[in-house]
Amino acid sequence: MARLIIAAVTGGILFGKLILPASLVPALDTIVTYSLAIMVFGVGIDIGTNRAAWRHILSLGWRVLLVPAAVAAGSLLGAGLAAPVLAMPLKEVLAVGAGLGWYSLSGPLIAQIYNAELGTIAFLANMSRELLAFVIIPLVARIAGSVAAIAPGGATAMDSTLPVVTKVTDSKTGLMAFVSGLVLTLVVPVLIPFILT
Repeated sequence: MARLIIAAVTGGILFGKLILPASLVPALDTIVTYSLAIMVFGVGIDIGTNRAAWRHILSLGWRVLLVPAAVAAGSLLGAGLAAPVLAMPLKEVLAVGAGLGWYSLSGPLIAQIYNAELGTIAFLANMSRELLAFVIIPLVARIAGSVAAIAPGGATAMDSTLPVVTKVTDSKTGLMAFVSGLVLTLVVPVLIPFILT
C-alpha cells in the first residue's frame, strides 16, 4: 500500500509537470473533492454494513475518546520537543502542532489571529503531515498495530486518510479512526486560539 501511494503521488507530480495542460489545473480541486467524497462514501458503506464494528465502538463508550486524546497529546508533545531544535517559541510550535493535520484551516486561522509567517509554516507543516500519513500509515499498522495507524492522520482520519486506515486495518479501526478524526476536527478551531491567546 505504501509503495502504491508513493507511486501514485510521484506519477501525479510527473503528470502535472509534464503532461497536464494549464487550462485544466483549476478543475483539479473539484475532481479531488469528488474523488475523495466517493472514496469516503465507499468506506462509509463498508463501516455501515459491519455491525460488529458498531458494537465494538459502542462497547468502548467514553474510552473511544482516548484515541483522539492520545493523538492530540502526542502531536503537541512532538511539536514541543521540536521547539529548541527549530529555535522557535514554544507557543508557536504548539500552535502549528495543534493543526493536527488540518492544513486548510490551521494555516489561515493562525495567519488571521497571529501572523502570516506562522500561518504559512502551519499550512506547510500540516500539509506535509497529511502527505506523510498516506505513506506511513501502512508501515505503522504493520509495526505498531491497527489502532496506532490512526495517529499519523490526525484530524484527517475522518476523511482523506480514512480509506488508507480502513484498507490496511479493518472496519472496526476505520470506525474508530472516523470518530477520532471527528473529535480532533472539532478540537482544532478551539485549541489553536487557546494556545496563541
